[in-house]
Amino acid sequence: MAASDSAGSSTSASQWVTRQRPNPQAALRLFCFPYAGGSTHIYRNWAEHLPAKIEVCAVQLPGRGNRLREAPFTRMDSLVREAAKEIAPLTDKPFAIFGHSMGAVIGFELARLLRREYATEPVRLFASGRIAPQISRDDKQTYSLPEQEFIAELRRLNGTPKEVLEHPELMQVMTPVLRADFEVTQTYEYRSEPPLGCPISAMGGLRDTDVPREDLQAWREQTTGAFSLRMFPGGHFFINTDGALLLQAVARELYQSGVLGEASRNYAG
Repeated sequence: MAASDSAGSSTSASQWVTRQRPNPQAALRLFCFPYAGGSTHIYRNWAEHLPAKIEVCAVQLPGRGNRLREAPFTRMDSLVREAAKEIAPLTDKPFAIFGHSMGAVIGFELARLLRREYATEPVRLFASGRIAPQISRDDKQTYSLPEQEFIAELRRLNGTPKEVLEHPELMQVMTPVLRADFEVTQTYEYRSEPPLGCPISAMGGLRDTDVPREDLQAWREQTTGAFSLRMFPGGHFFINTDGALLLQAVARELYQSGVLGEASRNYAG
């Protein structure tokens, strides 16, 4: 499966967006983007633990899940542009965007593109586990490493289950997607634009040595609206280890948007 920077152009919104619990009466849609190598599986239980007024719309990128046979994107611009074409029709009601790591940058660039070309913005952007986009880092280009060095890098990042790393058949399927996703993030170039008008919630892990608090705090520069920073006990993948705390925070901040109505006792903190 060769990587492409134009994959997905013939797909439909039903392939891009998965709703475990479709809810036409929901007050708000929450579009969720995965970290590198991730799929909608990350968000499979979110609808069960968030208020019923929120319809969780997990975004499935090419190269995984029901889109396994599609070539994954290798460039951020192409990925975001195709995603916007499919997601824009679903912004006919209030919506928010959540993204973790790679997904945070996708969500950020999607919010900016929706503002530029569709005259709409989310009610809130959740930027989880990712340094602010304007901060430049001299990251090593790992997406083109030889196979064994690439696998060693995956072990260091500790985001790929050990049973997957030690399963040659699974790695044969996963490696092209991971390489493509790493290429998306490692070739990404931030371009300056006016800050978003929507509030931004930055989130990080206290034990994440690659995404320090001060680099999360810098997301403040990307909005003229409210800003919050919340830290969770885990490392980079606190989205998996601290899921209950994270979902409580997401619900509280979406209630603060006013779209969901009066905050309940469980989410008013």
